[in-house]
Amino acid sequence: MGLLSFITGDKKKEADHDIDLQPVLPQDLYEASTLELKDVLAPSALQISPKEMDLGEKIARTFFVISYPRYLSDNWFSPIINLDKVFDISIFVHPIDTADILKKFQKKVAEVQSQIHEREGKGMVRDPKLDSAYENLETLRDQLQQAQERLFEVGLYISIYANTREELDRIESEIKSILEAQLVYIKPALFQQEQGYKSVLPIGTDILGVHSKLNTAPLSSIFPFISFDLTADKGILYGINRHNSSLVLFDRYSLENYNSVLFAKSGAGKSYTVKLEILRSLMFDTEVIVIDPEREYEYMANATGGRYFNIALSSEHHINPFDLPPVGRDESPADILRSNIVTLVGLFRIMMGGLTPEEDAIIDRAITETYALKDITSTTDFTNMPPPLMSDFEMVLAGMEGSDSLVARLTKYTRGTWAGFINRPTNVDINKKFVVFSVRDMEDDLKPVAMYIITNFIWTAVRRRLQKRLLVVDEAWWMMKSEDTASFLYGIAKRGRKYYLGLATITQDVDDFLKSPYGVPMITNSSIQLLLKQSPTSIDRVQQTFNLTDEEKYLLLESEVGEGIFFAGVKHVAIKVIASYTEDQIITSDPSQLLSIKKAREERLGG
Repeated sequence: MGLLSFITGDKKKEADHDIDLQPVLPQDLYEASTLELKDVLAPSALQISPKEMDLGEKIARTFFVISYPRYLSDNWFSPIINLDKVFDISIFVHPIDTADILKKFQKKVAEVQSQIHEREGKGMVRDPKLDSAYENLETLRDQLQQAQERLFEVGLYISIYANTREELDRIESEIKSILEAQLVYIKPALFQQEQGYKSVLPIGTDILGVHSKLNTAPLSSIFPFISFDLTADKGILYGINRHNSSLVLFDRYSLENYNSVLFAKSGAGKSYTVKLEILRSLMFDTEVIVIDPEREYEYMANATGGRYFNIALSSEHHINPFDLPPVGRDESPADILRSNIVTLVGLFRIMMGGLTPEEDAIIDRAITETYALKDITSTTDFTNMPPPLMSDFEMVLAGMEGSDSLVARLTKYTRGTWAGFINRPTNVDINKKFVVFSVRDMEDDLKPVAMYIITNFIWTAVRRRLQKRLLVVDEAWWMMKSEDTASFLYGIAKRGRKYYLGLATITQDVDDFLKSPYGVPMITNSSIQLLLKQSPTSIDRVQQTFNLTDEEKYLLLESEVGEGIFFAGVKHVAIKVIASYTEDQIITSDPSQLLSIKKAREERLGG
């Protein structure tokens, strides 16, 4: 296929603004040996008429704002930005020198004052319009002199697009009715459609040059990054609203709870999205802790000066599950100890592949006696007391009647292959803003145990000191497979707000997550939900759980990497996650990109 570019016709037709365009033939391009970007982007045909432009199969019409009311309310322009139509907007802001404008103000104030005195001299009734104009001029002049305000020449242009002129007229009527209801008036750029269209193109050239004078306050009300749905005045950037290209700015700590869930198929960008939130949250004094099952956060932890702990059988990092949190002012030692015993019973239930009611009672009693062995009871202050180890628990358990089977199953954790992981004092310190626990090298049979112990350790640390924190559990379906781990995670989701903790759970296995009795409660206890691209096998379950329309269902099936639906409370928008170049280099998980970064780093060090 040939590529066609077009040039304008003769001067007479140009003067009539009805331009026939002659094609630049492919052989001409070939002979000239040049093919510019504009030749590729140009429409297949172009015709300019007084009121619109035909751009191939589309028709475009450009308008400019000619008049504003005396007062502009905040977000008055948002109904236009959120309009479900195809259009482009350009806002040109040209500052006016304050010294020059003050001289003109002096003359204008004198003119209005003279008219008021003249009417008074003739005994005429006061004119409210003149009084109001004088008051407004004086107020604005004072604000300009005190540098509280500045004056600008502002051009606001809108180009709308449609397939037919009838559709174009309907869109024009709709936009006019929205603006005129707020006393803002627009006009089409008659006989200047070409200049208007070029002014709206993203090249920053104000060719149309139709301006109104606005001071700082009303100008700020035109701020274009407004969404009816999910734009807040504080928080971090989650992405771009795909509906209207506004910014999705949000602060999870402003909601009723600080939890979130993220569902996506493998390769849809879920880890990338969470890493981006982490990176931006760190800039707002948020401490972040990650449970990483695939070692995806190691480079990010090193790049941001965080701590990275590899939890494995051969690792030098150990966590003692018998550690106890300090007793808070509003808590009693008995409550703390009882809560930790319940948590440990859940841990042993996972470690031993389930417990009978009798075994459950034996374990409960053995834990209590193990703590008592170290003088830790419900009536003592155990804040600085060293906690027992798993071998201490084994010794107590071995002396109890009916515990033979339990001791046999416990041996591998105290003296067998897995002893190095769980039967050591804690030597992990998380006094950094960003901490990552990796369980990639942990055997699959032990991953739920490891994640349970790590989560409990984090929960204990969270209760020691009040601080804004975010706990990220990647591949949370590992924890949702066991009722005890799922129950513990759900408990953190419910109680985290008290300790200023947000819980972010991420999973690619939607079915495993939702099969758990705690799956749906986890979702309902999360104020933020993010759905990225879904697989056809799970989309019906997701649609039912999140009450999605068919259009939203197909959007999730057809989304690109980093695209999906962002929920906050009862509102939701289609979102596209974007990162800067520097952010991308830190958070990317693309193997080819990581290999390129590694090679570049090696070449730099070698040079």
